Amino acid sequence: MSLAHDLTPVSMPEDVTPEMLAGIDEICAANRGKPGALIPVLQKCQELVGYLPVPVQEHIADKLGVPGQEVFGVTTFYSFFSMKPRGRHTIRVCMGTACYVRGGKEVLERLERHLNIPVDTTTEDRRFTLEQVRCLGACGVAPVVVADQDTHRKVMADKIVDLVESYE
Repeated sequence: MSLAHDLTPVSMPEDVTPEMLAGIDEICAANRGKPGALIPVLQKCQELVGYLPVPVQEHIADKLGVPGQEVFGVTTFYSFFSMKPRGRHTIRVCMGTACYVRGGKEVLERLERHLNIPVDTTTEDRRFTLEQVRCLGACGVAPVVVADQDTHRKVMADKIVDLVESYE
């Protein structure tokens, strides 16, 4: 059954290459029938493709022999899975109270202007995904920005462009 909820076949997005599909097939073949394998399979496939669009989810379901609704349910339940293309680098700006009042809002606005995207979207070249988060638990060093796995403290709006541009 199609996750798209109609009878029209869903085609693969053009950024999903035959090599990626072959990699997905290998991942699924190595895990087919293994209890508890769905989440690790989805993680590996997302690492490979960069995101999990519905056609990729349907392909995974078919290769694993599980219902498409199960794959879709897991993908949409866990926040670490994305159905939209993501950038090579994820920039998260804390908008908790301490970060907000110490300049987090200005940092986020400067990034939106510099990257030419609104928050919670990805640049056209898929270099950056910009997100805002409620709290990173580092109020004493606010405002805080996390770029990939790197936590940057006391980040001011006039320094944020240089900071993100250091990420290739």
